[in-house]
Amino acid sequence: MPIDASTLDPDPLRQLGAWVDDAGRAGAVLPNAFALATADDTGAPSVRFVLLRGLDAEGLRYFTYRGSRKGRDVAINPWASAAFWWPALDRQARVSGSIRLLPDEDSLAYWRTRPRGSQLSASASAQGQEIGSRHELEVRVAELAARHPGVVPLPPMWGGYLIVPRIVEFWESRSDRLHDRIEYRRGGDGTWLPRRLQP
Repeated sequence: MPIDASTLDPDPLRQLGAWVDDAGRAGAVLPNAFALATADDTGAPSVRFVLLRGLDAEGLRYFTYRGSRKGRDVAINPWASAAFWWPALDRQARVSGSIRLLPDEDSLAYWRTRPRGSQLSASASAQGQEIGSRHELEVRVAELAARHPGVVPLPPMWGGYLIVPRIVEFWESRSDRLHDRIEYRRGGDGTWLPRRLQP
């Protein structure tokens, strides 16, 4: 069925959540994975996949090492774009907006839900920095595991981010290439204004 503003939720963030759920039911392995694009102070772009770890009226949440390229980018250029792609449904969604750090208590709450192995790996790795060998990383993990046999503390350079959307777009493929594109822009009063875009 063709999509238009009348078939989508008037709140695009609720609609995005529905599409993530649809992708999960359709068998997508990581329906919450999205490509996150950032840029440095010269405008040079960088993109990588991260996992959506929260979605509500405020925006999209993800967690990472803050000394990584993406962390350094948003520290100086606090804007980002996200793209979800669900091939089984011939759908994609795009989000653009500002980005900010989540409070430490949010980062700690999520950290405590992570498996121990993930906590140790995140603690041992200065993400994106050069290292001589995999063995060095494995030694760091073993040392951390021995030092913290119980709770692994939240690393100071690890935490969450919130993408605050200004634009959300929904795209659905059509076999004749006359695809459906519905874009929502946030107005000055916070309301969402939908419009159809040409494919």
